[in-house]
Amino acid sequence: MHPLAGFTAALLLITLSELGDKTFFIGVILATRHPRRWVFLGVTTALFLMTVLSVLIGQVATLFPQQIVQGLTVALFLGFGLKLLYNASRMAGTTHLEDEQAEALEAVEQREQKVKTWTRGAVVMEAFSLTFVAEWGDRTQLATIALAAVHHPVGVVLGASLGHAICAAIAVACGKLIAGRISERLVTTLGGILFIIFGLIAAIEMSA
Repeated sequence: MHPLAGFTAALLLITLSELGDKTFFIGVILATRHPRRWVFLGVTTALFLMTVLSVLIGQVATLFPQQIVQGLTVALFLGFGLKLLYNASRMAGTTHLEDEQAEALEAVEQREQKVKTWTRGAVVMEAFSLTFVAEWGDRTQLATIALAAVHHPVGVVLGASLGHAICAAIAVACGKLIAGRISERLVTTLGGILFIIFGLIAAIEMSA
């Protein structure tokens, strides 16, 4: 397992899947209310920790028979890919990500009602906690676990962390400008295609 393969797979999958996701809009909303650098620090720290935990879980999976692990990985990627393509086929061409944005806004509002004084630490902690909770159980977490089970863990950590950081930087720096221009149908379709590609690659490697 060469680290570069895991790095490339994780970078592509995470960057595309996270763009326009709930965690993306959490960063967008928080950046309009608080200093961007502290929001970015909290968001990226949460995503890095989630990535490391996911990779560790993926490494535990390697203790099981490889045929079973690879089979589950193929099923996971193909299942996600087909589901995303099905969802995209049912969307209107002009549909944007209002649902994800509304969920992110609700989560931020509920959290901020509990904070009385805003310090640097409070901003970082809010961004960290909201992002970590939103990412837990997300399809990108499951995808990271699957990638870590069949690729070099260091490569997956680096690739996924860079992908998360890129999306977080976009969200914090200019997310408000591009949020309304992101087509949910396009993002969902591209994500579905990418999941299927990785599923097919995993299937070929399993049969080799």
